[in-house]
Amino acid sequence: MTSETSTEDCLGWAARDTSGVLSPYNFSRRAVGSDDVSITITHCGICYADVIWTRNKIGDSKYPLVPGHEIVGIVKEIGPNVGRFKVGDRVGVGTYVNSCRDCEEDILVTSLSMRGTASGYPTTTHWLQQAPLLCAGITVYTPMMRHKMNQPGKSLGVIGLGGLGHMAVKFGKAFGLKVTVFSTSPSKKEEALTLLGADKFVVSSDQDQMKALAKSLDFIVDTASGDHPFDAYMSLLKVAGVYVLVGFPSEVKFGPASLLIGGTKETQAMLDYCAANKIYPQIEIIPIQHANEALERLIKRDVKYRFVIDVENTLK
Repeated sequence: MTSETSTEDCLGWAARDTSGVLSPYNFSRRAVGSDDVSITITHCGICYADVIWTRNKIGDSKYPLVPGHEIVGIVKEIGPNVGRFKVGDRVGVGTYVNSCRDCEEDILVTSLSMRGTASGYPTTTHWLQQAPLLCAGITVYTPMMRHKMNQPGKSLGVIGLGGLGHMAVKFGKAFGLKVTVFSTSPSKKEEALTLLGADKFVVSSDQDQMKALAKSLDFIVDTASGDHPFDAYMSLLKVAGVYVLVGFPSEVKFGPASLLIGGTKETQAMLDYCAANKIYPQIEIIPIQHANEALERLIKRDVKYRFVIDVENTLK
């Protein structure tokens, strides 16, 4: 990152406070560095994340704030070390504009408060992509691939049919999955089935429709950004099914029972492994008459690490 500043004025639309209202905003970008590419922005998508940051819903927004991270434009200037792109190329810039490039996470180091919807944009070539699927596409594609949601013939549920959701449906169908769309809006049924090619459409508030799909899905991609219940959806997963949350609700709540797993086959395999490898629990044996005391101690976490009642010898 160069410390030089540019004298060229840029025009963006910025939020000045938590109202999130955007209005014209003039500012200057840094000078184009040796590894930078400067682009003239022609298009920029709008994402729910723009709502989150312009309205400071997480509490880390800095104003004035120019949102936008699905940027497409034309290269107008390149640094001397740039070899992949040339002036006149159409390129895209997503959520990343720079990073340390060393650690495992390759963490973003450039402030998100100046991300985008403006007349010009300098970025290092490391983060230029020649595709417009810079947020919605990659947000659902990455976890779907990472969790092997690309196995033909398996079943996928997609919660929410917005920017992210419609891409999850498209990827699901391209992967050969049987796709069911869940939405609170019955009006989206036609577009889900006809336009996007989903196999089923379920109104998520209809309990009968939801119960009919109990334990039927291999995967769920949850793209809903508004607050919504999770247990009802998690009950639709098969044993060891995968639930991926890519939306942005303000909180995530579900009952622990939704996560309980472990059948007889796994239990037997676990017992066999423990026997073969001499893995035993640490226990404190008590008479049944001390059961109430044990419960009180358990509440106080005064046990290492498991009470076991000697029923046979203490009920004689």
